[in-house]
Amino acid sequence: MIRSLFTSATGLRAQQLNLDVIANNLANVSTTGFKRSRVDFEDLVYQQMREAGGQTGPNSTLPTGSQIGMGVSAGTTNSLFTQGTMLNSGGQYDIAIRGEGFFRIQTPDGATAYTRSGAFAIDATGRLVTSEGYAVQPEVIIPPNKTGVNIASNGEVSVTLPGQANPQVVGTVGLTKLSNPSRLKAIGGNLFSPTAASGTPVDANPGQQGLGTLQHRWLESSNVDIVEEMVRMIIVQRAYDTNSKVIQASDEMLTTTNSIKR
Repeated sequence: MIRSLFTSATGLRAQQLNLDVIANNLANVSTTGFKRSRVDFEDLVYQQMREAGGQTGPNSTLPTGSQIGMGVSAGTTNSLFTQGTMLNSGGQYDIAIRGEGFFRIQTPDGATAYTRSGAFAIDATGRLVTSEGYAVQPEVIIPPNKTGVNIASNGEVSVTLPGQANPQVVGTVGLTKLSNPSRLKAIGGNLFSPTAASGTPVDANPGQQGLGTLQHRWLESSNVDIVEEMVRMIIVQRAYDTNSKVIQASDEMLTTTNSIKR
């Protein structure tokens, strides 16, 4: 009887974590380049009551065994890097990735981070930076006297300067491909940092080595589906209610047992 109490308690904890992940997904439904997460559950250890094939006599063995599970554990959370909806933002420095790949960003400590959010701007020196002021890598510097900016699908950045008929190329926005992006570590600010499990990064220009292409003046929206998250939330709530009812039933049975002798 006590076993069922603790087993159901693991179910409550797991569903609480599941709801936490869903809440974060819904909170970021309007976050540019956000990738929704999912909790993957796994069952806990089993208590072996009878071992199948165990010896019961000189010439007999058990045909079947008996084991009881001890509950559930939230094993891992995975980020799902499916393509988000493309939105025509019209921003002069906005870039969306159509396909695989990440923008490379240099953080203040000199490390490399990755993002799918292309809501860029330029700083006081003309560098192409994120909304937090982190520089895009490789570095692209926009001349202050430019009269127009164009970013091609292959990442080539060209500007129109006064008195010049032909655009001038000032740099290229590169992309990075990782073999296991779901193992990137989310660090906030639409950024991900590499881990030992995310794979070796492959840097290349857009459209090369399986990387996607760029779309200037567009942004990739969050890949969160509100309807799907709401359905998942209903399932979580029902699972939580069911586990709590098991605890209640176990408690009532214990109460009955305690009241046998009075």
